Amino acid sequence: MVDKSDKISITRQCELLSINRTTLYYKSVSPSPEELNIKRLIDVIYTNRPIYGYRRITEELKNIYGILIDRKTTLKYMQEIGIQAIYPKPNLSRANQENKIYPYLLKNLKLSSPNHVWSTDITYIPINKGFMYLTAIIDWFSRYIISWELSDTLEIDFVLAASRNALNKSKPIIMNSDQGSHYTSPRYTEIFLSAGVLISMDHQGRCFDNIFVERLWRSVKYELIYINEFNTPRELRLGLNNYFEFYNNERYHQSLNYGTPSQVHFGIKQ
Repeated sequence: MVDKSDKISITRQCELLSINRTTLYYKSVSPSPEELNIKRLIDVIYTNRPIYGYRRITEELKNIYGILIDRKTTLKYMQEIGIQAIYPKPNLSRANQENKIYPYLLKNLKLSSPNHVWSTDITYIPINKGFMYLTAIIDWFSRYIISWELSDTLEIDFVLAASRNALNKSKPIIMNSDQGSHYTSPRYTEIFLSAGVLISMDHQGRCFDNIFVERLWRSVKYELIYINEFNTPRELRLGLNNYFEFYNNERYHQSLNYGTPSQVHFGIKQ
């Protein structure tokens, strides 16, 4: 990672690695049980009402759960767990200003087959006494989960691992994401560009460009996370592995004419 003896400045090394310089000097402090509970409830509220911003979430914490915190703290917690309201507004997803922003290629696009368009995102997953971050890559046509990875930090490595694992299985024509720093990083884009894949990025101010992944997160949380108690990352990983096996191979989708993602993705007759 960062080499303090290198001739390249620490600031430039952090930019090249797409990490925040302040993390080099930060000593981890475990969040309190109260903070973890509030973050869990914020995630529940947001998953149920993704159009809510920090003001409405603060009010719901107070009125529904009896939790009195100020809006500034709610906003801080939302930023720490990586969520924000999905309504049109400027600077919806901040990218590294030095990185290239690719055009949105999906406007009026008609999906023709599996592996036409893949999409990816990151979500916050609460566990007992902690939290993790989950990323997944989904095929738009079949809703099939190509790959997924967990991490206890927001550093880019787990996103890169999921990308490489997905390309080891197949290859899309277009890879779509938001304009977050993970996805504008050359370390990410080069993985797909070198494989001959077109990069597409959601427009700022478009609230549902990544709707298939948003729906996936909602399913994961309501069908797995919120009805189970995971005490360790290992338990969570096992639970997610079982869930994604179910999601791909057994869960019927109305939008797929009540087929499963694997049936549609691999052309298996229902």
